[in-house]
Amino acid sequence: MNRTTGMVGLGLIAGTAFFAASDVAVRGLWPPVVALAVILLTRRALVGLLIGAFAGAILLAGGDPWRAYLALFADHLAPNLTSPWKTGAVAFTLILGGFAAVLDAGGGFATLLRRLAPPGRDAGRRFQLAAVGLGLLCFFDGLANSMMVGRVGRRLADRCGVSRVKLGYIVDSTSSAVACVALVSTWIAFQLSMIESAFATAGHEVNPYAVFLRSLPYNFHCWFTLVLVGLASWWRFEPGAMRGFETAARAARREIDADAGTERISGKAASALVPLGVLLAAFVVGFVVLGTSGPIFPLSRDRVVAAFGSDAGPLAMVVAGLVATLAATLLFPPRADGRRTDAAAAFGRGLRAMIAPVFILVAAWILGSVVADLGTADLLAGLAMQAGAVWLLPVATFVTGALVSFATGTSWGTMGLLFPLMVPAAAAAGADLSLLDVVVAAVFSGAVFGDHCSPFSDTTIVTSIACEIEPHDHVRTQLPYALIAATVAAAVGFVPAGLGVPAWVSLTLGVAGLVVLARWRSRP
Repeated sequence: MNRTTGMVGLGLIAGTAFFAASDVAVRGLWPPVVALAVILLTRRALVGLLIGAFAGAILLAGGDPWRAYLALFADHLAPNLTSPWKTGAVAFTLILGGFAAVLDAGGGFATLLRRLAPPGRDAGRRFQLAAVGLGLLCFFDGLANSMMVGRVGRRLADRCGVSRVKLGYIVDSTSSAVACVALVSTWIAFQLSMIESAFATAGHEVNPYAVFLRSLPYNFHCWFTLVLVGLASWWRFEPGAMRGFETAARAARREIDADAGTERISGKAASALVPLGVLLAAFVVGFVVLGTSGPIFPLSRDRVVAAFGSDAGPLAMVVAGLVATLAATLLFPPRADGRRTDAAAAFGRGLRAMIAPVFILVAAWILGSVVADLGTADLLAGLAMQAGAVWLLPVATFVTGALVSFATGTSWGTMGLLFPLMVPAAAAAGADLSLLDVVVAAVFSGAVFGDHCSPFSDTTIVTSIACEIEPHDHVRTQLPYALIAATVAAAVGFVPAGLGVPAWVSLTLGVAGLVVLARWRSRP
């Protein structure tokens, strides 16, 4: 492996030197290639994005590494830090990471799951549906979702005759997919900053939150993943290796204490539900209050739409995160010995856990700025126009994103690679704003595919740890589900959407197809 890494490293250095000394058009593709190669070798999105950006800066500096190093800060980092959306993205991501940790430490979700899945007849189905519902409630962060639902559900799964790999599939399917389409999550700040940068490179000044909302119906892989996990739980749809694990779990079903061996706090369900309600309410109210010019009342639909289209988004998100964290802290339960647990410590742990994702976010901004200056988008647009396949850009973006995210295991890294490439390329190729919304959704869907089922994904690994299963078993049992959702998303979703078919038509056909498949292949 060391020899291979060394050879690849020498090849990347030689390639960078060659493209720095030449003026060939394809050199604009070199920084993303370098970034992807390094991510594949190191499994570190931050390292890959930064090295790819540095390689691109060397090309722009005519081969001078020192000038390239200085330009990364002066020309590609500093301008990005002047954007309110981007600075707000950093603050909100950190705050919501702490908020998620406070909810996790409070134990309210464990209490809620026990109430939703009591023992008795058909306990397995009720437990699976309850786990799906709990995953939807944990919309605010993918990793926190995986850790919380997996840890609180694994012993209940044993008691209800559900295999832990099936729980792992449910947990993983309702983590990234939910966070990607949630109106408020640790993902949304990253997504909005990527949208803003990509559209600015494409020459369009847009409200990133409005673009995100328009792209939601076209995020086919996420929607079909969520539909499929519900169908698989209701009808016991168990393709591939999953059937063997489920058969063994039902045969070995045993009545055990769902809390045995745990040291988690037994909090009230309200300690989880109320802060989530506060988060959503504060988010909406913050947008309306901060984004409305003039008197707020009488409140009308047009005023609300205008508020969400304003520049108040960054401040509204930060305020909502702080208010929700305060609510979670006030409802934090005491220990069994009567002492109140330190919620501030939990908040600090969650905040520190989000530092690495924030650095990935900043590295993605830098790479996007570099490839914009290299004209990479124009190169890709020219290729698409020569092929006469502008309508294929959404499905091509989705497939490329799925392959990259599966090979690298990073959803944010995939978005950081594809947004500065595909959105400007589609715009340069003549795509209108409606098609650009589809391309945005295709980037999201492709990034979530690998985050869901790649053996290298942090979500996959965290889910395996939380559910106490082997990562290999987790990957091979959930991969069939992920491939089914991806196939339907590509064939029924992104290809028709590229041709102008409305999203509701694709969603209806895709859901109908999944229902037929799950019902036909379900276990009696």
